[in-house]
Amino acid sequence: MVAEKVLEGDLKAASHLMRALEEGEEWAFRELSRLLPYAGRAHVVGITGPPGAGKSTLLDRLIEVLRGRGKEVGAILVDPTSPFTGGAILGDRVRMQRHSSDPGVFIRSLATRGAMGGLSLSAWGILEVMDAMGKDYILLETIGVGQDEIDAHHAADTEVVVLTPAQGDDLQMLKAGLFETGHIFVINKADMEGAERIRGLLEAALKMRQDRWSPSVVLTQAQRGEGVTELLDRIEDHRAFLEREGLKGEGRRRRLKRGFEKILEHLLKGEIQRLLEGELMKLREEVEEGKIDPWAAAEEALKVLKGHPPDLPA
Repeated sequence: MVAEKVLEGDLKAASHLMRALEEGEEWAFRELSRLLPYAGRAHVVGITGPPGAGKSTLLDRLIEVLRGRGKEVGAILVDPTSPFTGGAILGDRVRMQRHSSDPGVFIRSLATRGAMGGLSLSAWGILEVMDAMGKDYILLETIGVGQDEIDAHHAADTEVVVLTPAQGDDLQMLKAGLFETGHIFVINKADMEGAERIRGLLEAALKMRQDRWSPSVVLTQAQRGEGVTELLDRIEDHRAFLEREGLKGEGRRRRLKRGFEKILEHLLKGEIQRLLEGELMKLREEVEEGKIDPWAAAEEALKVLKGHPPDLPA
Protein backbone atom coordinates (compact mmCIF):
# COMPACT_ATOMS: atom_id res chain seq x y z
CA MET A 1 0.00 0.00 0.00
CA VAL A 2 1.08 3.58 -0.65
CA ALA A 3 0.70 4.58 3.02
CA GLU A 4 3.16 1.88 4.09
CA LYS A 5 5.71 3.07 1.53
CA VAL A 6 5.34 6.65 2.78
CA LEU A 7 6.01 5.50 6.35
CA GLU A 8 9.10 3.66 5.10
CA GLY A 9 10.46 6.96 3.73
CA ASP A 10 9.65 6.44 0.05
CA LEU A 11 9.61 10.00 -1.33
CA LYS A 12 8.23 8.92 -4.71
CA ALA A 13 5.27 7.28 -2.96
CA ALA A 14 4.72 10.45 -0.93
CA SER A 15 4.75 12.60 -4.07
CA HIS A 16 2.36 10.19 -5.81
CA LEU A 17 -0.04 10.32 -2.87
CA MET A 18 0.11 14.12 -2.66
CA ARG A 19 -0.58 14.44 -6.37
CA ALA A 20 -3.59 12.14 -6.03
CA LEU A 21 -4.87 14.18 -3.08
CA GLU A 22 -4.63 17.31 -5.25
CA GLU A 23 -6.71 15.56 -7.91
CA GLY A 24 -9.30 14.53 -5.31
CA GLU A 25 -8.93 10.79 -5.96
CA GLU A 26 -10.89 8.73 -3.43
CA TRP A 27 -8.18 6.09 -2.97
CA ALA A 28 -5.77 8.81 -1.86
CA PHE A 29 -8.02 9.85 1.03
CA ARG A 30 -8.34 6.21 2.10
CA GLU A 31 -4.54 5.98 2.17
CA LEU A 32 -4.43 9.26 4.10
CA SER A 33 -6.72 7.72 6.73
CA ARG A 34 -4.07 5.03 7.27
CA LEU A 35 -1.42 7.70 7.84
CA LEU A 36 -3.33 9.86 10.33
CA PRO A 37 -2.43 7.72 13.38
CA TYR A 38 1.24 8.46 12.63
CA ALA A 39 0.75 12.23 12.32
CA GLY A 40 0.55 14.83 15.07
CA ARG A 41 4.24 15.19 15.95
CA ALA A 42 5.31 18.02 13.63
CA HIS A 43 5.20 21.65 14.68
CA VAL A 44 3.19 23.56 12.07
CA VAL A 45 4.17 27.19 11.47
CA GLY A 46 1.74 29.34 9.51
CA ILE A 47 3.29 32.26 7.65
CA THR A 48 0.73 34.83 6.60
CA GLY A 49 0.48 38.52 5.82
CA PRO A 50 -0.23 40.92 2.97
CA PRO A 51 1.14 40.32 -0.54
CA GLY A 52 4.58 41.79 -1.08
CA ALA A 53 5.73 41.34 2.51
CA GLY A 54 8.44 38.86 1.51
CA LYS A 55 6.86 35.74 3.01
CA SER A 56 8.38 33.38 0.45
CA THR A 57 11.91 34.70 0.94
CA LEU A 58 11.48 34.50 4.70
CA LEU A 59 10.24 30.92 4.46
CA ASP A 60 13.20 30.01 2.26
CA ARG A 61 15.59 31.43 4.86
CA LEU A 62 13.76 29.64 7.69
CA ILE A 63 14.28 26.33 5.89
CA GLU A 64 17.99 27.13 5.69
CA VAL A 65 18.27 27.86 9.43
CA LEU A 66 16.14 24.86 10.43
CA ARG A 67 18.31 22.53 8.34
CA GLY A 68 21.35 24.05 10.00
CA ARG A 69 19.89 22.87 13.30
CA GLY A 70 19.35 19.38 11.93
CA LYS A 71 15.57 19.64 11.60
CA GLU A 72 13.53 17.83 8.93
CA VAL A 73 11.33 20.36 7.14
CA GLY A 74 8.17 20.25 5.05
CA ALA A 75 6.88 23.37 3.28
CA ILE A 76 3.48 23.98 1.72
CA LEU A 77 3.18 27.05 -0.50
CA VAL A 78 -0.40 27.96 -1.28
CA ASP A 79 -0.69 29.82 -4.59
CA PRO A 80 -3.69 31.61 -6.10
CA THR A 81 -5.70 29.66 -8.66
CA SER A 82 -6.94 30.93 -11.98
CA PRO A 83 -10.76 30.63 -11.93
CA PHE A 84 -10.64 29.77 -15.64
CA THR A 85 -7.77 27.30 -15.98
CA GLY A 86 -7.53 25.99 -12.44
CA GLY A 87 -3.75 26.48 -12.60
CA ALA A 88 -1.68 27.90 -9.78
CA ILE A 89 1.05 30.50 -10.02
CA LEU A 90 3.99 28.44 -8.81
CA GLY A 91 6.68 31.09 -8.65
CA ASP A 92 7.55 30.25 -5.05
CA ARG A 93 8.54 26.73 -6.05
CA VAL A 94 11.00 28.08 -8.60
CA ARG A 95 12.66 30.33 -6.02
CA MET A 96 13.24 27.38 -3.67
CA GLN A 97 14.93 25.03 -6.10
CA ARG A 98 18.14 25.26 -4.07
CA HIS A 99 16.53 22.93 -1.49
CA SER A 100 15.37 20.37 -4.07
CA SER A 101 18.41 18.11 -3.66
CA ASP A 102 18.15 18.07 0.15
CA PRO A 103 16.44 14.83 1.33
CA GLY A 104 15.57 16.56 4.61
CA VAL A 105 13.33 19.09 2.85
CA PHE A 106 10.02 18.39 1.11
CA ILE A 107 8.37 21.34 -0.66
CA ARG A 108 4.94 21.32 -2.27
CA SER A 109 3.19 24.19 -4.07
CA LEU A 110 -0.58 24.00 -4.11
CA ALA A 111 -3.47 25.86 -5.66
CA THR A 112 -6.34 27.09 -3.50
CA ARG A 113 -8.76 25.67 -6.12
CA GLY A 114 -11.32 28.20 -4.96
CA ALA A 115 -11.49 26.68 -1.49
CA MET A 116 -13.67 28.47 1.02
CA GLY A 117 -11.33 29.92 3.63
CA GLY A 118 -8.29 29.88 1.35
CA LEU A 119 -6.80 26.41 1.88
CA SER A 120 -8.02 23.49 -0.18
CA LEU A 121 -8.86 20.02 1.08
CA SER A 122 -5.69 18.75 -0.57
CA ALA A 123 -3.60 21.27 1.41
CA TRP A 124 -4.90 19.82 4.65
CA GLY A 125 -4.26 16.28 3.42
CA ILE A 126 -0.74 17.03 2.25
CA LEU A 127 0.08 18.66 5.57
CA GLU A 128 -0.95 15.43 7.31
CA VAL A 129 1.16 13.36 4.90
CA MET A 130 4.23 15.48 5.67
CA ASP A 131 3.53 15.10 9.38
CA ALA A 132 3.33 11.31 9.05
CA MET A 133 6.62 11.39 7.09
CA GLY A 134 8.30 12.52 10.30
CA LYS A 135 8.96 16.18 9.53
CA ASP A 136 9.96 18.18 12.61
CA TYR A 137 8.58 21.43 11.21
CA ILE A 138 5.99 22.10 8.53
CA LEU A 139 5.95 25.65 7.17
CA LEU A 140 2.64 26.74 5.67
CA GLU A 141 2.62 29.91 3.59
CA THR A 142 -0.75 31.35 2.57
CA ILE A 143 -1.36 33.79 -0.25
CA GLY A 144 -2.37 36.92 1.65
CA VAL A 145 -4.87 38.11 4.20
CA GLY A 146 -8.59 37.84 4.90
CA GLN A 147 -9.96 34.30 4.65
CA ASP A 148 -6.48 32.87 4.33
CA GLU A 149 -5.64 34.14 7.82
CA ILE A 150 -8.55 32.09 9.14
CA ASP A 151 -7.25 28.85 7.67
CA ALA A 152 -3.67 29.60 8.70
CA HIS A 153 -4.95 29.98 12.25
CA HIS A 154 -6.85 26.68 12.09
CA ALA A 155 -3.84 24.82 10.67
CA ALA A 156 -0.92 26.30 12.60
CA ASP A 157 0.56 25.66 16.02
CA THR A 158 2.48 28.92 15.70
CA GLU A 159 1.25 31.72 13.46
CA VAL A 160 3.79 34.19 12.11
CA VAL A 161 2.42 37.43 10.67
CA VAL A 162 4.73 39.19 8.21
CA LEU A 163 4.50 42.94 7.56
CA THR A 164 6.80 45.61 6.15
CA PRO A 165 7.35 49.30 6.96
CA ALA A 166 5.67 50.13 3.63
CA GLN A 167 2.57 48.04 4.26
CA GLY A 168 0.20 50.98 4.43
CA ASP A 169 -0.94 53.61 6.89
CA ASP A 170 -0.91 52.84 10.61
CA LEU A 171 -4.69 52.89 11.03
CA GLN A 172 -5.22 50.40 8.21
CA MET A 173 -2.72 48.04 9.81
CA LEU A 174 -4.60 48.19 13.09
CA LYS A 175 -7.85 47.35 11.32
CA ALA A 176 -6.35 44.48 9.36
CA GLY A 177 -7.34 41.85 11.91
CA LEU A 178 -3.82 40.47 12.01
CA PHE A 179 -3.37 41.14 15.71
CA GLU A 180 -5.99 38.73 16.98
CA THR A 181 -4.38 35.38 16.20
CA GLY A 182 -0.70 36.00 15.47
CA HIS A 183 1.86 34.61 17.90
CA ILE A 184 4.93 36.26 16.37
CA PHE A 185 5.03 39.41 14.25
CA VAL A 186 7.79 40.04 11.73
CA ILE A 187 8.66 43.39 10.23
CA ASN A 188 10.50 42.29 7.12
CA LYS A 189 12.57 44.58 4.88
CA ALA A 190 13.62 46.24 8.13
CA ASP A 191 16.29 48.28 6.34
CA MET A 192 13.47 50.46 4.99
CA GLU A 193 12.61 53.74 6.68
CA GLY A 194 10.00 53.47 9.42
CA ALA A 195 10.77 49.94 10.64
CA GLU A 196 11.37 50.99 14.25
CA ARG A 197 8.25 53.17 14.24
CA ILE A 198 6.12 50.25 13.04
CA ARG A 199 7.74 48.04 15.65
CA GLY A 200 6.75 50.47 18.39
CA LEU A 201 3.20 50.67 17.05
CA LEU A 202 2.88 46.90 16.99
CA GLU A 203 4.31 46.41 20.46
CA ALA A 204 1.93 49.01 21.89
CA ALA A 205 -1.06 47.38 20.21
CA LEU A 206 -0.07 43.89 21.31
CA LYS A 207 0.07 44.93 24.97
CA MET A 208 -3.73 45.22 24.84
CA ARG A 209 -4.12 41.52 24.07
CA GLN A 210 -5.22 39.38 27.00
CA ASP A 211 -3.21 36.25 26.16
CA ARG A 212 -1.10 33.98 28.33
CA TRP A 213 1.45 34.16 25.52
CA SER A 214 3.06 37.56 24.97
CA PRO A 215 3.53 38.02 21.19
CA SER A 216 6.95 39.25 20.13
CA VAL A 217 8.01 41.50 17.26
CA VAL A 218 11.08 40.57 15.21
CA LEU A 219 12.88 42.73 12.64
CA THR A 220 14.22 40.86 9.60
CA GLN A 221 15.86 41.48 6.27
CA ALA A 222 15.10 38.15 4.64
CA GLN A 223 17.00 38.85 1.42
CA ARG A 224 20.21 38.96 3.46
CA GLY A 225 19.11 36.41 6.05
CA GLU A 226 19.22 38.98 8.87
CA GLY A 227 16.98 38.36 11.90
CA VAL A 228 15.91 34.88 10.73
CA THR A 229 17.79 33.07 13.51
CA GLU A 230 16.06 35.28 16.08
CA LEU A 231 12.71 34.51 14.43
CA LEU A 232 13.32 30.77 14.72
CA ASP A 233 14.31 31.25 18.37
CA ARG A 234 10.94 32.94 19.01
CA ILE A 235 9.12 30.12 17.17
CA GLU A 236 10.86 27.57 19.39
CA ASP A 237 10.01 29.68 22.45
CA HIS A 238 6.34 29.48 21.47
CA ARG A 239 6.58 25.74 20.89
CA ALA A 240 8.07 25.33 24.38
CA PHE A 241 5.29 27.53 25.81
CA LEU A 242 2.60 25.31 24.24
CA GLU A 243 4.22 22.19 25.66
CA ARG A 244 4.67 23.77 29.09
CA GLU A 245 1.04 24.94 29.24
CA GLY A 246 -0.38 21.65 27.96
CA LEU A 247 -1.59 23.30 24.74
CA LYS A 248 0.51 21.39 22.21
CA GLY A 249 -2.46 19.28 21.09
CA GLU A 250 -4.73 22.26 20.38
CA GLY A 251 -3.35 22.85 16.89
CA ARG A 252 -3.71 19.17 16.06
CA ARG A 253 -7.34 19.18 17.20
CA ARG A 254 -8.04 22.26 15.06
CA ARG A 255 -6.46 20.57 12.05
CA LEU A 256 -8.54 17.42 12.45
CA LYS A 257 -11.71 19.46 12.86
CA ARG A 258 -10.85 21.49 9.76
CA GLY A 259 -10.10 18.30 7.86
CA PHE A 260 -13.53 16.93 8.74
CA GLU A 261 -15.18 20.15 7.56
CA LYS A 262 -13.19 20.15 4.30
CA ILE A 263 -14.02 16.51 3.55
CA LEU A 264 -17.71 17.08 4.29
CA GLU A 265 -17.71 20.14 2.01
CA HIS A 266 -16.03 18.08 -0.73
CA LEU A 267 -18.50 15.19 -0.46
CA LEU A 268 -21.55 17.46 -0.39
CA LYS A 269 -20.29 19.39 -3.40
CA GLY A 270 -19.88 16.14 -5.32
CA GLU A 271 -23.35 14.92 -4.34
CA ILE A 272 -24.93 18.22 -5.39
CA GLN A 273 -23.19 18.06 -8.76
CA ARG A 274 -24.42 14.49 -9.25
CA LEU A 275 -28.00 15.53 -8.45
CA LEU A 276 -27.81 18.55 -10.77
CA GLU A 277 -26.89 16.22 -13.60
CA GLY A 278 -29.67 13.76 -12.65
CA GLU A 279 -32.69 14.22 -10.40
CA LEU A 280 -32.40 18.01 -10.23
CA MET A 281 -31.86 18.63 -13.94
CA LYS A 282 -35.55 19.41 -14.48
CA LEU A 283 -35.56 21.74 -11.49
CA ARG A 284 -32.58 23.61 -12.90
CA GLU A 285 -34.39 23.95 -16.24
CA GLU A 286 -37.42 25.39 -14.42
CA VAL A 287 -35.14 28.05 -12.89
CA GLU A 288 -33.62 28.90 -16.27
CA GLU A 289 -37.11 29.28 -17.78
CA GLY A 290 -38.27 31.55 -14.95
CA LYS A 291 -40.95 29.11 -13.75
CA ILE A 292 -39.50 29.00 -10.22
CA ASP A 293 -37.24 31.47 -8.43
CA PRO A 294 -33.72 30.35 -7.45
CA TRP A 295 -34.37 30.51 -3.68
CA ALA A 296 -37.46 28.32 -3.88
CA ALA A 297 -35.63 25.95 -6.22
CA ALA A 298 -32.72 25.67 -3.79
CA GLU A 299 -35.16 24.80 -1.00
CA GLU A 300 -36.62 22.04 -3.17
CA ALA A 301 -33.11 20.80 -3.96
CA LEU A 302 -32.40 20.64 -0.24
CA LYS A 303 -35.41 18.35 0.17
CA VAL A 304 -33.85 15.98 -2.36
CA LEU A 305 -30.56 16.02 -0.45
CA LYS A 306 -32.52 15.06 2.66
CA GLY A 307 -34.17 12.20 0.81
CA HIS A 308 -37.52 13.80 -0.03
CA PRO A 309 -38.92 14.26 -3.57
CA PRO A 310 -38.99 17.87 -4.87
CA ASP A 311 -42.31 19.68 -5.24
CA LEU A 312 -41.94 20.92 -8.82
CA PRO A 313 -44.30 23.53 -10.30
CA ALA A 314 -47.06 22.17 -12.52
